Amino acid sequence: MPAETPRPVTLTGRHVRLEPLTEQHLGDLFLAGGRDEEVWRWQGGPAPQTEAELAELLRSVLDGPYLPFAVIHRESGRAVGWTTYLDVSEEDERLEIGWTWYGRAYWRTPVNTECKLLLLGHAFDDLGMGRVQLKTDHRNERSQAAIARLGARREGVLRRHRRRPDGTWRDSVYFSLLAEEWPEAKARLSARLGR
Repeated sequence: MPAETPRPVTLTGRHVRLEPLTEQHLGDLFLAGGRDEEVWRWQGGPAPQTEAELAELLRSVLDGPYLPFAVIHRESGRAVGWTTYLDVSEEDERLEIGWTWYGRAYWRTPVNTECKLLLLGHAFDDLGMGRVQLKTDHRNERSQAAIARLGARREGVLRRHRRRPDGTWRDSVYFSLLAEEWPEAKARLSARLGR
């Protein structure tokens, strides 16, 4: 029996709430990461310099083949980034977590760990997925380390995978986590959040 199709849902943890991304989140998102080149460095284009530029990106997420979530920092009640499910195949029981960014103030906090715990839990426990993949630019060592800390295994590199806005070519590093690996990864992530 194939996995279930991901649908808009709200996922709540101690530190973050993931809710369906809408244009209502635009102001908070711009405050969190607009104009910050370091936040947008690996996102495939320059940092949005105005709310209108961020609105264009937001519409491309909302109109694309994604299931996007706004990342709400529960203590402040503000949207501090977004993340998506993409490349979904119910028949093959797989999906990808990607196009994720957070405002720099939320790096090295529980935000990313809890977001991934919520997204992975929903994918494996609720939707019945057998595989979740993540990918990043081969030069983005911070992201690769964060993905590895989730318990995902590095699978390999797709060479010359995507053209960057500056015309150079990106190699993409792929990671995955399988359903049978999820209980151990879940326990490790939960323990990390408990510290």
